[in-house]
Amino acid sequence: MVAAHYPAHIAERQRKLDTALSAANFDGLVIQAGAPFTYFSDDQDAPFRPTPHFAHWTPLEGPSHLLHVRPGKRPRLVRVAPEDYWYEQAPLGNPYWAPQFDLVEVPDVERAWGELQISGRTAFIGDKPEEAGAHGILRDALNPVAVTSRLDWDRAYKTAYEVDCLAKASELGTRGHAAARSAFQEGASELQIHQAYVEAVGCTDRDLPYESIVGLDEKGAILHYSGKRDVRNGRVLLIDMGAQVNRYASDITRTWTTDKADRTFRELVAGMEKLQKELCALVKPGLPYLDLHKAAHQKIGDLLHEKGVLKVGSEEAIARGVTSPFFPHGLGHFLGIQVHDVGGRQKSPEGGTVPPPRDFPFLRTTRRIEEGQVFTVEPGLYFIEMLLRPHRTGPTRDLFDWPIVDRLAPHGGIRIEDNVLVTRDGHRNLTREAAQNAL
Repeated sequence: MVAAHYPAHIAERQRKLDTALSAANFDGLVIQAGAPFTYFSDDQDAPFRPTPHFAHWTPLEGPSHLLHVRPGKRPRLVRVAPEDYWYEQAPLGNPYWAPQFDLVEVPDVERAWGELQISGRTAFIGDKPEEAGAHGILRDALNPVAVTSRLDWDRAYKTAYEVDCLAKASELGTRGHAAARSAFQEGASELQIHQAYVEAVGCTDRDLPYESIVGLDEKGAILHYSGKRDVRNGRVLLIDMGAQVNRYASDITRTWTTDKADRTFRELVAGMEKLQKELCALVKPGLPYLDLHKAAHQKIGDLLHEKGVLKVGSEEAIARGVTSPFFPHGLGHFLGIQVHDVGGRQKSPEGGTVPPPRDFPFLRTTRRIEEGQVFTVEPGLYFIEMLLRPHRTGPTRDLFDWPIVDRLAPHGGIRIEDNVLVTRDGHRNLTREAAQNAL
């Protein structure tokens, strides 16, 4: 359905952009695909990622392309395809998206600008503003906030085409997670688990939407752990890996244990799986995302009390700040072209910011939940000594059962993460849906 829904996606992009340009008093917009980034004092380029605003219109890969959009006119897409024997220059072929554009191919950037028919007051979005300025774009039209703010806001509401891409990315991700779990159960190392994942997805590391997190045992307590140790036969695996389709990402985390893991820790994993599903079930339009995050703290506090880690219930635990050492990050983030997609804290289409409350400084999403949004729901429970250490002395020390904490600490942590689409009456869990369809 990706191809079938694409024309409506472009029509929606055109409609939204027309509104943004009119509000900012522009007659058109040029979006640059992006330029390669070369590491300082080196001749190696970083893996290329397109300008997100460009990727929102087309999945055309590669740098330097230009997209010119004007109200009431067919978008003009100029593909830069240099003759080059160093790297493969695959022919474009007949992709499903091409008929939506006035498509031109040129061999270099200068010719690309020459193919545009810039007139009136035209804005530019991209990482080469000096290049745009040299071709007649005025200074105040380079990456204008009045336009980018509205486009960022609109990216929170996914079209059917975008949902198709995200759903397919979830299908690939769940396939990879199944392979990774099997490798873990066979005693594989972190590197071997990572390799099992990418082989099952059918990609290389460069194709992943973010660097994989594959942590055995205590490494699961490092939120963005990136090591790939040759340690085998772990008791606990925390794996956070995704996939992407047309630059739309899935972001999935699972925690698995073997029978060698402490019984209480295994019960905590089961409890986190249950409460994560309960949090997903709460998702519906109109609910502030902050309320969902607070519900996560309440449920995690109850679980910690039930298993004896905390000696007080969730109400007192939250009031005295002792759930945060175990759950120090936000419940989730917007998901789309970027893994941590933009606009989660945006106040309105015009811009501005709604900061997270002081008690939850790392919360990435402070907006009200609305139909069409896609975000992650990823409660976590970790044993992180640097966060627990301040509570070992002082007024909160007696709220913890420290022998239990110390017994569980070598197991690292737990995180369960799904990707959720908000519907008119509730939600679709794209991750669980993909896993169910794979059975």
